[in-house]
Amino acid sequence: MRASRTMHLWRPVGLKELELVFDSDMTGFPPRLPEQPIFYPVLNEAYAIQIAREWNTLEGDAAGYVTRFEVPDAILNRYPRQVVGSSMHEELWIPAKDLTEFNRMIRGPITVQAAFFGPAFTGKLAKDQFRELALLLAQGSIDTGTEIDANRKVIFLHLPFWEGLAATDLGVDSHEKAAVLAFIENRWRQSDIPFPLPRR
Repeated sequence: MRASRTMHLWRPVGLKELELVFDSDMTGFPPRLPEQPIFYPVLNEAYAIQIAREWNTLEGDAAGYVTRFEVPDAILNRYPRQVVGSSMHEELWIPAKDLTEFNRMIRGPITVQAAFFGPAFTGKLAKDQFRELALLLAQGSIDTGTEIDANRKVIFLHLPFWEGLAATDLGVDSHEKAAVLAFIENRWRQSDIPFPLPRR
């Protein structure tokens, strides 16, 4: 039997929505709110990046993440492409009532392909957390690993922010920054977490 073909879709999300996707083990998107009758995945990464960078970073938590996921390409038979601007601005319009079924069609984990942070992003706690990880790592990696395991969601959400800042902005030197990021990567890879860390 021939395997069904699949296609990639993208969805720009803010911090709170990504938290809920994380809570699903990156397997599905949260139900729509009453004032959100449609779920809008988009058909190309450039459009998703535009929304995440130019819209998400200016509202809410001032963070925009680009998620990518795979679905059967037959989905286009049910939800035709909608062009909402230039030819780049292609979306699918999924009624909120169909989202649970749509989530079941997602193949493999949802991944984060890019992240953007606006000037209003409250990064102070994120910076404090990074400095704490650097201090723990300098004292011994056992406690650092325990801290990462206990705070997986926060690590996942903040990693692109840390990667994008200069070491001095994080309050560490370049060697400390590189060591913490490498430790997080290795710890994540060795864990039982079934999805990868975000990409910046």
